[in-house]
Amino acid sequence: MASKELGRRDFLKKLGLAGAVVSGTSLAGCSSDNKSKQKWSVEGTGGEPKGEMTYRTNPNTGDKVSLLGYGCMRWPMKKDENGKDIVDQEKVNELVDYAIERGVNFFDTAPVYLQGQSEAAMGIALKRHPRDKFFIATKMSNPRIPDFKRSVEMYHNSLKNLQVDYIDYYLLHSIGGGKGIETFKERFIYNGLLDFLLKEREAGRIRNLGWSFHGDVATFDYVVNMDVKWDFAMIQLNYVDWRHASRNNHAEYLYNELAKRNIPVNIMEPLLGGRLSNMADHLVARLKQRRPEDSVASWAFRFAGHHPGVLTVLSGMTYKEHLVDNLKTFSPLEPLTDEELEFLEETAQIYKQYPIVDCNDCKYCMPCPYGIDIPGILLHYNKCVNEGNVPKDSQDPNYYAARRAYLVSYNRTVEKLRQADHCTGCGQCNEHCPQRINIPREIERIDKFIEQLKQETL
Repeated sequence: MASKELGRRDFLKKLGLAGAVVSGTSLAGCSSDNKSKQKWSVEGTGGEPKGEMTYRTNPNTGDKVSLLGYGCMRWPMKKDENGKDIVDQEKVNELVDYAIERGVNFFDTAPVYLQGQSEAAMGIALKRHPRDKFFIATKMSNPRIPDFKRSVEMYHNSLKNLQVDYIDYYLLHSIGGGKGIETFKERFIYNGLLDFLLKEREAGRIRNLGWSFHGDVATFDYVVNMDVKWDFAMIQLNYVDWRHASRNNHAEYLYNELAKRNIPVNIMEPLLGGRLSNMADHLVARLKQRRPEDSVASWAFRFAGHHPGVLTVLSGMTYKEHLVDNLKTFSPLEPLTDEELEFLEETAQIYKQYPIVDCNDCKYCMPCPYGIDIPGILLHYNKCVNEGNVPKDSQDPNYYAARRAYLVSYNRTVEKLRQADHCTGCGQCNEHCPQRINIPREIERIDKFIEQLKQETL
């Protein structure tokens, strides 16, 4: 390891009781608004890709799939004349056109993304291109105790909204939550829904049938061993979750079990909801020291694409700069060396020392019945941890600067009536969180910290 790198021991010395690195970050550093939450740094990575897109071949169908896939959960939004958030279709069209022109051919959406707007937006954007220029993936996002008729209606609405006659990749959405195996059976088995979807595959209206996984690993084991030919699966995989997943559903195990069965893998959350690009300065410097011209995010994408069983790596690219940076990473992909893999494992171990809340800003917890801005509160806390504005106590040398930075930016980022002190602890949000975060407990903890800052009793 390079001598200039800050060592692990020196790093840990910087950790307070709460685990945050306290630095002289300015007030502006912790001041984020809703528009900037999903941005990740691509500084120093300008310019067009130098090569061609890397493709992987689906062994089941022969599909030549771009290793970079477009996740359609975080499209640009705007306000309509009534102040409602709607998809900015013009910007979506521009991003889709740019991506397709440069080799991206896989687009992943769902009926529930963007409050139900994502599929229709994709239908409009993709209809402008020949059908053989893209693969579309969407999901059966039915509730945990579903009605067969309504679930089938959801499926047909997906075909209608996407303006297609068949779906290339169709997923049973987010298995593993609720009561685990029993919830899976309630959603897909007891009601005959899986049988219906298998018949749709036979009819050719579904070309590949698979599932996305969150939660209970027993459910994963049950489903992967079913007497069903699964064409693919989607898992959360990144260099932290590879061996250090917060729920012990380590991606290394999930990937290897799928690889044993020759089931192609689609990757979600390669950046952990953006957290692997918006890291503490210490970790950013560590990565930039090794590859100064590459973005911090590129390390995570290279890791995800490195594994040969991966068919495509999904990224929710809200901004063109995200797309350009990812295109550079995958055009073509430069596989990681053994030494780089070891380096990323060490980086993951350091990363886990930070008290980051595992929020991916998916917004499945929203809307809160009491109006709480759950992701806004959690992401603001994470940002301030990374920027050194979560002091361990009032004796910290940076206490007053960090205190002011946190409180001022908190009021700017989260509307007063939607802040943590309005949480009732009802727990309704917990059952919807794919990361299995105990949201009321985290909100209460953050609210207590904020109150201590206000009263100067930390």
